[in-house]
Amino acid sequence: MNDTASSEQATRPLRVRDFFLGRQPVLDRNQALFGYELLFRTSAQGPAEIESNLSATASVIAHAAQFGLTRAIGDATCFLNVDADVLMSDIFAFLPRERTVLELLPSVEPTEALLWRLAELSRHGYRFAAQGADNAQFQRLLPLVSFIKMDLRSLPVVALLGLVPKVREAGKKLIAEKVETPQEYKSCMDLGFDYFQGYYFAKPSVLGGRKLSPSQAALIELMHMITSDADNAAIERAIKKDVTLAVNLLRLVNTPAAGAGRRIESISQALILLGRRQLQRWLQIMLYAEPGTRGHNMNPLLLLASTRARLIELLAQRLRPAQRQVADIAFTVGIMSLMDTLFCIPMADIVEQIPCVDEVSCALLGRDGFFGELLKLAEAIERMEEGEDLVTPALRELSIRGDDLAELELTAFEWGDSVVRYAI
Repeated sequence: MNDTASSEQATRPLRVRDFFLGRQPVLDRNQALFGYELLFRTSAQGPAEIESNLSATASVIAHAAQFGLTRAIGDATCFLNVDADVLMSDIFAFLPRERTVLELLPSVEPTEALLWRLAELSRHGYRFAAQGADNAQFQRLLPLVSFIKMDLRSLPVVALLGLVPKVREAGKKLIAEKVETPQEYKSCMDLGFDYFQGYYFAKPSVLGGRKLSPSQAALIELMHMITSDADNAAIERAIKKDVTLAVNLLRLVNTPAAGAGRRIESISQALILLGRRQLQRWLQIMLYAEPGTRGHNMNPLLLLASTRARLIELLAQRLRPAQRQVADIAFTVGIMSLMDTLFCIPMADIVEQIPCVDEVSCALLGRDGFFGELLKLAEAIERMEEGEDLVTPALRELSIRGDDLAELELTAFEWGDSVVRYAI
């Protein structure tokens, strides 16, 4: 195999210039982050001259290379959808093979030529994933793939029960796809799935309320103190009452995401450096952190909420650059948008308990107003895999180009990963 594209492919014009991307987390049995499926879409602003699927995919990969793939996935594994044309080319040669899984689209036919190509790429260190199915085509692909995805929305339970033992017997890793409820997650755990993809972790299983942990209660109290303009000395005393909270705050302040530039060793230093605006932000982030866990073993809601909040903040800065407060409000909307899941109580109760301005309440409760539109866009990006294109209309509504959105997304991905990797 050549590690560079052929001269013909290299000179082919890549005409798709405007695109956006999403990523869906793939979690292991401990709900630790294993990887992301990257989802690329071209936005329909103006005529898109697409010569072929290969040309479109090549353009997307070229853009991803330009922006930096590591910004999109951090140190996780990347799952990238490919069709037969892409597999027969070398356009993915720049990807880090040890952290890339090429996911075969259902349209891929296991011809002799394609099977030979998969075997060749396997010898060069590439890994593959395929959709599980009960047919002869799937059986031909099975020896050459490492991961099998089972779509819970399209596979009947009877088919699932029949396929899982066969795949496990073949020594393949099983990924449950489109897991939407905690009950589905538990069922897949019982069946022996290795990895899970879907937003089951972002849906509350019970809306009957949950008692806050002592640290969470302290965080809520501190947020009240900040919004009521308590002095720094009072805030410092409140933080020092909770040793875990004090340690976590110092750890957060010293992360690369905080950008301190020097080591901060005291609570008073942290308060001076951060100021009220940043302190409130870190308190909001720490609500999602589970004591005793670090890095990618942390609550997946922390990664989703922090990345979503940062993206909405960046969008607000781009759209209303002269209004600094707008970006702060946008971050608050993003970080609070998953607190009903975090606490297992209705969002209406959340906005009563945590002080927030009317614009935040309207966005959280009804997705209304400017901040509601930003939140809807962020949620649409996260759910791109579901098929219906809600992103393009939102881009038009906010007058944002796909390429601009892609750059902001990557910045948000990078920031969120940094928070998760270094925080708490």
